[in-house]
Amino acid sequence: MPRLYDYLDSGNGYKVRLILAQTQQPYRFTELDIDKGETRTPQFLAKNPNGRIPTLELDDGTFLAESDAILWYLAENTPFIPADRLGRAQCLQWMFFEQYSHEPYVATPRYIVRHLPKDSPRQAELPDRLKRGRDALGVMESHLKSRSFFVGERYSIADIALYAYTHVAPQGGLDLAPYPSVLAWLGRVAAQPRHVPITWRPPE
Repeated sequence: MPRLYDYLDSGNGYKVRLILAQTQQPYRFTELDIDKGETRTPQFLAKNPNGRIPTLELDDGTFLAESDAILWYLAENTPFIPADRLGRAQCLQWMFFEQYSHEPYVATPRYIVRHLPKDSPRQAELPDRLKRGRDALGVMESHLKSRSFFVGERYSIADIALYAYTHVAPQGGLDLAPYPSVLAWLGRVAAQPRHVPITWRPPE
C-alpha cells in the first residue's frame, strides 16, 4: 500500500490527500513536522533529496515528489484528468500557473503569517507577495467569470491544484471578497463528492 509523507497544514499535501479521498485509494499516512526539521533528516533525504513534503512512497519502493506530479499520477485513468489531448494540456497549463504564479504569492504569505515569528526578516516579503497574490487571483477571477471549473466545465485536478491554497488564502492576509467568481468556484469545489477539509487526517 502506498505511504504518503505529509504535513497537515500544507496545501501542497492537501492536494494529494484530497485526490486520494475522492478516488478512494487506500494509503498509509506519515506526518512530518516541517517546522521541526523532520523533512531534513538523513532518513527522509534518502527518500526525497529535496527534503520536501508531500512525498509518496509507491508499493515498489519508488518515491514520487512534487505535489502536482503526484496529483497527476494518482488521477491517471480517472475522470479527474480530461480524456482529450487539449483538456489534458489545459490541466497542465493551470497546474504550471499554480506553481509559478500562484503558490509563491498565495501560499507563502500564509506560511510566513502562520509559522514564522513577527520579527522574522521574511515578514518584509509580505507586501510584494500579497500584491502578486492578488494578481494571480485576478487571473483566476477573469477565467471563472464565464466558467464553472478551470478546464472543460468539469471538476479536475486543475481545480484541486488551485483550490488547495486559494481557499485558505485569507489566513495569509489575502481578502477573497473582491473575487466573487473565485468564491463561487470555491463553493462548487467544496461541494464535490468525498470532499475533505485541509485539516482532515486519514485513518491509521
